[in-house]
Amino acid sequence: MIGSLYSGISGLKANTSAMAVIGDNIANVDTNGFKASRVSFANIFSSTLSQTNVQIGRGVTLNGVNPQWEAGSLENTTSATDLSVNGAGLFMVSDPSTNINYYTRAGQFEWDNEGNLVTPDGFVVQGYSVDPSTGNIGTIGDITLPNGSSEPNATSEISFGLNLDSNADPSVPDTFTSSITTYNSLGSEVILDINFTRVADGWDWAVSVEPTSLSCATTGHIEFDVDGNLDPTGTTSTATNTDANGNPILEITGFTDATDPLEVAWVYLDAVGSDGSVTGYSSESTKTAQSQNGYPSGSLQSVAVDEDGYFTGIYSNGSMLPFALITLADFASYSGLAKQGSNLYSESLASGQALLGAPNTASLGAIAPSTLEMSNVDMATEFVEMITTQRAYQANSKVITTSDEILQELINIKR
Repeated sequence: MIGSLYSGISGLKANTSAMAVIGDNIANVDTNGFKASRVSFANIFSSTLSQTNVQIGRGVTLNGVNPQWEAGSLENTTSATDLSVNGAGLFMVSDPSTNINYYTRAGQFEWDNEGNLVTPDGFVVQGYSVDPSTGNIGTIGDITLPNGSSEPNATSEISFGLNLDSNADPSVPDTFTSSITTYNSLGSEVILDINFTRVADGWDWAVSVEPTSLSCATTGHIEFDVDGNLDPTGTTSTATNTDANGNPILEITGFTDATDPLEVAWVYLDAVGSDGSVTGYSSESTKTAQSQNGYPSGSLQSVAVDEDGYFTGIYSNGSMLPFALITLADFASYSGLAKQGSNLYSESLASGQALLGAPNTASLGAIAPSTLEMSNVDMATEFVEMITTQRAYQANSKVITTSDEILQELINIKR
């Protein structure tokens, strides 16, 4: 009879702990990246009555509290630095005071006053460095905003979509001018005016430059075949150098501070001849398109993050330069991770060591920018668990009171 009292007490203790877990789950229903826990019970070693094979249980014990690592739903936000992992993996963050690494599914990040990407508690998000000019990936470290300005890029190629009227009269002669803005090594504007003059067998061209202190001595001649396509055999120039496909490289000279000369390839030929950008059809001379690959220096306007985890700086000059790649960590056993509070986990012997990598590689998931992972707590399930736990607690308390009444009756026998 005394044993039933202790069995009832074990039931009260176990269900009290279960109710604490349920309460914790419900309390964190709005916590980003929170993983609900589930309680498991086990029976206590049974006692065997002497000289018989009858075994009587001695109650219940709390066998474990296991986090459920199913992903929560994703909620859209307006912040580019709110990130979620769509699949396996956790973000890695570092405590700046101790340099100890922790892991989290809560991706509510923001830039601090030093330009570091941090959690609400000030832990710095970790990622691979990326060389903006080559895209090469470096070592893992703090994700930090790049310099507030981007370097200028000198123009090295220009191209036009042009039609030069085959009906133009060479005796006048007809002329047509196409202008394009390029940039020198300091990011200053250099305007090139390519002036076309109709001649008997095609068009001659020459280049004038603004500012007028600069000059370009390169000239050339363009011819077309009977279908109005550029004829490479009749197309010539005075350019000293050409690119691999024979396009003339214009040399703009007269710079005193920037690199002199500025060499710009005018691309209208490809590996098999004309690329079709310059035509000689029987219609008005016109420019339909133009492009060049230079730009001035620019200031950082915003930062974008893509599904592969690349952080890209967007500058006022239109350039988009990657500067970091966020790091994700995978574990052999997520259930073995040690909870540290504030949505943080640390690795343990039970979890195994962190396997670090870039998003969308190996077993790691993709990044969902401008989203936050919600808690995976199912309120309906928790309320059902709460009801059953409450009933179990009440039933165990009845075991104790009933056992007490039986003992009282036993004592009353002596009377």
